[in-house]
Amino acid sequence: MSIQRSESYDLVVAGGGLAGLCAAVAAARKGLAVCLVHERPVLGGVASSEMRVTVHGAACHHAYGRETGIIHELLEAERAANHETVNENGWTNSIFDLCCYDLVQRTPGLTLHLNTVVTEVLMEAGEAASVMPHTEAGYYERPACAPARRIRGLRARTLSAEIDWELCAPLFVDCTGDGLIADRAGCAWRMGSESSQETGEPHAPEQASTDTMGNSIHIRARQMGRPCPFTLPEWAHHYDDASFFYEQGRVPHDPHGGYWWIEIGVPWHTIHDNETIRHELTRHALGVWNWMKNHDPKMRELCANFALDFIGQVPGKRESRRIVGRHWLTENELQARTDFPDEICHGGWFVDLHTPGGLLAPTSEPASAEGYAADSEYAAKSYIGPYGIPLRSLIARDVDNLFMAGRCLSATRAALGTVRVMATTALMGQAVGNAAALALQHGLPALAEDAAAGGPLIRSLQQQLLRQGVFLPHRRNQDQHDLARKASASASSSAQLHGLGHEQGWQENGLLHNRPNQRWIDLTVEPAQIIAVDGGPLKALSLYMENRGSTVVTVPLSLTAMENFFDYQRSGVGELAKGQISLPPGRHWLRWELGLDACPQGYVRLLAGSVPEVAWSLAGHRLAEHAAQRRISPSRMRSLHQCLAFRCEPAQEVWRADQVVSGRTRPGRGPECWRSDAGAGLPAWLELRWDRPQSIGRVELTFPGQLRHEVHAEPPFFACADIAQDYRIQSLNQAGEWQELLHIQGNRQRRRDHDLLIPSEVQALRLLIDATGGSPQAALSEIRCYAPGS
Repeated sequence: MSIQRSESYDLVVAGGGLAGLCAAVAAARKGLAVCLVHERPVLGGVASSEMRVTVHGAACHHAYGRETGIIHELLEAERAANHETVNENGWTNSIFDLCCYDLVQRTPGLTLHLNTVVTEVLMEAGEAASVMPHTEAGYYERPACAPARRIRGLRARTLSAEIDWELCAPLFVDCTGDGLIADRAGCAWRMGSESSQETGEPHAPEQASTDTMGNSIHIRARQMGRPCPFTLPEWAHHYDDASFFYEQGRVPHDPHGGYWWIEIGVPWHTIHDNETIRHELTRHALGVWNWMKNHDPKMRELCANFALDFIGQVPGKRESRRIVGRHWLTENELQARTDFPDEICHGGWFVDLHTPGGLLAPTSEPASAEGYAADSEYAAKSYIGPYGIPLRSLIARDVDNLFMAGRCLSATRAALGTVRVMATTALMGQAVGNAAALALQHGLPALAEDAAAGGPLIRSLQQQLLRQGVFLPHRRNQDQHDLARKASASASSSAQLHGLGHEQGWQENGLLHNRPNQRWIDLTVEPAQIIAVDGGPLKALSLYMENRGSTVVTVPLSLTAMENFFDYQRSGVGELAKGQISLPPGRHWLRWELGLDACPQGYVRLLAGSVPEVAWSLAGHRLAEHAAQRRISPSRMRSLHQCLAFRCEPAQEVWRADQVVSGRTRPGRGPECWRSDAGAGLPAWLELRWDRPQSIGRVELTFPGQLRHEVHAEPPFFACADIAQDYRIQSLNQAGEWQELLHIQGNRQRRRDHDLLIPSEVQALRLLIDATGGSPQAALSEIRCYAPGS
């Protein structure tokens, strides 16, 4: 006989994937009593060691697009503790699970129920929703049928302990992926694909359908140092056609395994046929390994000494129910980078809609099927972001106390293709966790109305998220309580931008992917370098190029002003100069005389036009807050993570001390970061000084960190070079004396908050950086100061 127990909280979060984990932690940090209920034995969802999908996000496609906030804090801790590389799906180990568990255990006010399945949603009145979906529009659609406007509680069962729970709260968050809570509560939802006639979206098909992307399991193999035979079970699927892999976008390139394309969905239902799909995936995954080990002419020898070590048995889902919320998010809105009044996080993965059927379909996901061509028609159509996501798409329309976060958000299928990846859904979770505190005070319907109008509640929420390190593409720090915004900033020294040589130099951040395989970029792709300028004169630019022909060629050049770092419009906001330079055979530095007496402060794009047999050299290392671009269509560019070799005259003052109070913590209108002169050495200091003495009780620091790349670029036991490792905070009292308030050693975190005991008001504060994680210069993206208790 099961034990019956009931508990009451301020917020119950169902689903312990990254969205649910971040929602629960964020709400608990706001002082709410939170319960996180999760059906699996480990946290992390698809990212856990049970499913082993690596955490992807915007930085895969946009340099400096990395997600920050709780998800960055979590991945930062995982990289510092883990001996394993983050390479491909299938590589995740249980250290990631432990980091998730540790985060929960270190969060006061958060109760965790693992191995606990939600069995029933209790409404304030009426019976459970029982209306079935229909397909009148071509896709599955379930109309709203909620018996009441509010959820009273959840019934759940911990199978391993034979405990039946009743978990009650005034607010709930559905992070189940399948939208289980919303479905049982009677919310409207869709599943399948809308037609282009209905939505007008570039990625919507001509005909609506019930088709969805498939589920996946992953494999992992280990090098054993001796031949390891493998015999395919009789019940597994046998592959014998090389074209299935090498001509249809399913290339088995790594003997260690991985392979997101081990995917099956259609003809089965990704929810109700999940166990059938799991078995079919197992049959096919073993068949893929057997092909690699025993038949593949390209991989057979490479796999000879590898033995199968892991085969997943919990399918990871890409798509199922999408709950109707207060705003129905579309691909067109994301393509336009709409400035939503209730923007609460960002995304930037490409519009990634896998071919329904997966392994059973004629080809794999379209981008893979065409070999990930960088400037194909499909690539241009799918490249998107960074964009903002509105809070209203995370608030259920039909129930007044339910949030959603994750892939069950309120969006079209085409929009889901880009917002569904885990780093993005984790940001959604952090947003609703913070929003729950406001909803508890003002009511969720009032918060939703305020969000639509861009009212004071949503503006307050946006400022809270910014303070927590979350990036909002269209928002900056405007916190009236931040005393640093009222101070003047100065520094011991500031770096100048001279350019980047082609010779190999200091390696930024010690990243695995820091050195590209290629050293040159052909001008046929029309490469460009983004360059920060200080608003003063720009007399000349130089480029290091190679003419592989035997005659002198003419290289067309243009210089355009950019709206911000993520401006991908080829025309920018205006052309500053246009010209050409002659390039003789061989490799040469070429100087382009500009003679500009004033150049608009911010970023400019130096673009080289298409010339056959000519290439631009990649730089010897990667310059912070800078990146290259290349053509993706006649009117648009796309981000590259490398930098190109260039020089600018005169040097540009773009890393000034005042950048630490610009209101942004990554490249935007400029680097938005202070960097000391590397030649001046360490220690280096940055100072804030006020006109009148201030009472300071808290200082919050944000170092640049590693935002250029995804976590996949960070090696085991990673310590970012661009973070202050040892630093001190000093105050200048009214007697004109500097007093040490804090001394930190061995820091490895990008964001640090410090509560200080300062006996009297201060005229100035200093941050002294004694050592970094490896960089020769000190750097700081933001400093905030608050009065005691703020």
